[in-house]
Amino acid sequence: MANTIAELTPEAAQLQTRIERFHVVRDGILSQVRQVIVGQDEVLDQILIALFVGGHCLITGMPGTAKTLMVRTFSEALGLTFKRIQFTPDLMPSDITGTDIIEEDMTTGHRKWTFVEGPIFGNVVLADEINRTPPKTQAAMLEAMQERSCTVRGHIYKLPSPFFVLATQNPIELEGTYPLPEAQLDRFLFNSLLDYLSAADELKVVDLTTATRVPKIQAVTHTQELLDFQQLVRMVPIGESLARYVVNLVRATRHKSENAPDFVKKYVNYGGSIRAAQFIVLAAKARALSRKRYHVMYEDISAVAVPVLRHRILLNFHAESERIDSDEILRRLLAYMPPPKEV
Repeated sequence: MANTIAELTPEAAQLQTRIERFHVVRDGILSQVRQVIVGQDEVLDQILIALFVGGHCLITGMPGTAKTLMVRTFSEALGLTFKRIQFTPDLMPSDITGTDIIEEDMTTGHRKWTFVEGPIFGNVVLADEINRTPPKTQAAMLEAMQERSCTVRGHIYKLPSPFFVLATQNPIELEGTYPLPEAQLDRFLFNSLLDYLSAADELKVVDLTTATRVPKIQAVTHTQELLDFQQLVRMVPIGESLARYVVNLVRATRHKSENAPDFVKKYVNYGGSIRAAQFIVLAAKARALSRKRYHVMYEDISAVAVPVLRHRILLNFHAESERIDSDEILRRLLAYMPPPKEV
């Protein structure tokens, strides 16, 4: 990319302009979000990758770690329509999808069915405490996440584009919760873990939130541009050796696979599907472009593999009894499978 735009062909010049705009927008989003959110660099990066890929993100964190605030701030910086759904045990599918009501025409007296959209009809949908709602409502959410549509009384309604579900769940409260089915978990690109901040960052939070200053978040992009960025990310090339490595990595998470290591066979009941490999490649492409590189490297694969896979592998009672979690298994797996020699 050393050439100036004037020296390039029209197609290459247009592509370089799109790439430069991508970096400007990404930096602008982070700058706006940083006015409100302190620390959590890794999670912010993962949410940005999910947005540029067009995937959904599950955010797991303790109460008070700014999960909701983070999602709302992102939607404001993106210039997208934001909707929040607070999931509760009595939430019904129609509460999120919307419902048909009977309206009467005052001039003719005729009655007709009219569809009233629910909160799922937004660009950025915050599914707060998604594991607190029963399976019937989670099934309606699953349709929205996978098909980008919802079905009400037999009619299919398309959701706006782009459409992102940023869901939150609390890892410690189990009473009154319904564990997310594996089919729904598999639709999330990332399971991002929000940890406690450092002492220095917590002091910054106290200073920010106890003063009179209220940050004003400015939108730095718009709907059509985000859709263009999603196409741009898919244009980033990945070498065959790295693509094969991703496939072998995901296959190694399955205990019946011929290249699964002994610790996977001992601790893992079920591994990742082909969707995991697709998501790792897409996320690696977005990460590479974000770092101003124009091809995928091994470091991109290793950076996104754990958050993509951690909610896709199911461990058995041996792992539970020995207090081994999915992150530990995945770290061992990455160490067991070094990068391909061509990299």
